Amino acid sequence: KQRSDRCVLMCVLFSAVSLPRPHGKSFAHRSELKQAKRIVVKLGSAVVTRGDECGLALGRLASIVEQVAMLQNQGREMMIVTSGAVAFGKQRLRHEILLSQSVRQALHSGQNQLKEMSIPVLEARACAAAGQSGLMALYEAMFTQYSTCTAQILVTNLDFHDEQKRRNLNSTLHELLRMNIVPIINTNDAVVPPPVPNSDLQGVNVISIKDNDSLAARLAVEMKADLLIALSDVEGLYDSPPGTDDAKLIDIFYPGDQQSITYGTKSRVGIGGMEAKVKAALWALQGGTSVVIANGTHPKVTGHVITDIVEGKKVGTFFSEVKPAGPTVEQQTEMARHAGRSLASLHPEQRGEIICCLAELLTEKKDEILSANKKDLEIATASGRFSHALINRLALSTSKLNSLAIGLRQLSVSSRDSVGRVLRRTRVANNLELEQITVPIGVLLVIFESRPDCLPQVSALAIASGNALLLKGGKEAANTNKILHQLTQEALSIHGVADAIQLVSTREEVEDLCRLDKMIDLIIPRGSSQLVREIQRAAKGIPVLGHSEGVCHVYIDSDASIDKAIDIVRDSKCDYPAACNAMETLLIHRDLLRTPIFDQIIDMLRTEHVRNIQTHSRTLGINITHRLAPGLHPI
Repeated sequence: KQRSDRCVLMCVLFSAVSLPRPHGKSFAHRSELKQAKRIVVKLGSAVVTRGDECGLALGRLASIVEQVAMLQNQGREMMIVTSGAVAFGKQRLRHEILLSQSVRQALHSGQNQLKEMSIPVLEARACAAAGQSGLMALYEAMFTQYSTCTAQILVTNLDFHDEQKRRNLNSTLHELLRMNIVPIINTNDAVVPPPVPNSDLQGVNVISIKDNDSLAARLAVEMKADLLIALSDVEGLYDSPPGTDDAKLIDIFYPGDQQSITYGTKSRVGIGGMEAKVKAALWALQGGTSVVIANGTHPKVTGHVITDIVEGKKVGTFFSEVKPAGPTVEQQTEMARHAGRSLASLHPEQRGEIICCLAELLTEKKDEILSANKKDLEIATASGRFSHALINRLALSTSKLNSLAIGLRQLSVSSRDSVGRVLRRTRVANNLELEQITVPIGVLLVIFESRPDCLPQVSALAIASGNALLLKGGKEAANTNKILHQLTQEALSIHGVADAIQLVSTREEVEDLCRLDKMIDLIIPRGSSQLVREIQRAAKGIPVLGHSEGVCHVYIDSDASIDKAIDIVRDSKCDYPAACNAMETLLIHRDLLRTPIFDQIIDMLRTEHVRNIQTHSRTLGINITHRLAPGLHPI
């Protein structure tokens, strides 16, 4: 009866876990990878083994174990598919062979023949048998440092094709994950036959376990994993063999793109190669598991590659079934750089014509601009997440647009000699002069918050200086930025350089943009001091033109004209109090204290609804600090 009960219990358990996996949807964007709960990490042979293919790369493994343990302790369910048993076993067997040969030759042939010892070719299955236990012991010792328990599972192709074995494997893995244990899975290389070519990668129901790439893909789909991270010895998938001059890393790979790439040679170890990785990744993607292929061999260079991927950072190649309608940010940068060279080669008068055309469009299309701005204001107000000051900065008006147009026309005239101006000329020798000439910087990335009027201002400065430009504005001004960028490109098109200024409107994180050190020459953050500090921390190898805290002071001397002083104070504080350069502190000469002039200034500020006026005595005068009503604090 007890045996019968156990049989019934096992049958119920198997039927519960062997339900067909629904074909879920994989994550469409990198930013969604933060939601991944169940993650499979595949470690390729080139990641686990040393350069001499004999022994393990302990430093890399330590970094990987730390990251996996960290994610496990965050409540995620981690699984590892690992190589390395053959390399570890080869190291052990080589040591044993050398030791035994040296003893025998020392006894029978003397020491002179020790130099002639040779190591026979070691059979891979024997190496796997000798190395599997040591590999697992190493993993267990490393994970113990983080109070994380591990379990070893060896599988073969039959374990997935035999229904009963597949159910047993599925049940075991689910139980281990339930107990917060990290399963470490490897093919049972001691008994598996050599891999043979096959063509069974066409559907989500069948895939042969011929290497750890296919094992990781099959396991990820079988266990309904949210994410598969395949670590190799290359940065990801390239559009041509890595190492060639024109090879470019593919950020996002789509199922329909496999015909447009060329695969290179396999890694120094392993049996799969990049082609096998791509096929396995596409198979897993079709089964509802997101996939990222990245480099795991240089932890000092790539950093915490596993945790970076889970955080949604732009690392490796991300496989997605959703293809965006527009170009990627890398493509936008290339387009901007190419068109920027043409922009820099234009005559100053032609660049001035572009800026004047943009000024005309701002006034001609003001109704369309204000309509788009109204949508942004309604969305921002309804969200309740923005202060009154930020909403004021977001708002555009007819007067603002007219003021912008006037400023652009002035810039078109004053900047005629911005490019190609000789700053210094030195005679080095007869008929040889050395000149310092102003030239464009290249591709600029300007990140700005809230204020959409920043877009035409920065665009005009980039045009005048002959620089290509990437713009990343705040989401709260998306509609306004879109129409302003369209007008900017319309103005640029009169001389065929419309692509010189690009608006980044994808889901790209600012930190990802700061990693494009080979494409962007200078980053200019326009916003709060916190934004500037964040950009400076995130930028890797790209100069950042930041600014410090604003010091927006106005000083009134004892000999100042009272009428001019009052007009200046009113304009600097009350005309546009939400601006970042609105007056914060008013300094008054001490001789003006308790005079009619002082009283007139205070009365004017109160009339303009400036509140919380605080006076502080100073040796040289009166320091008046003030704030607006709640929600109207100057930025």
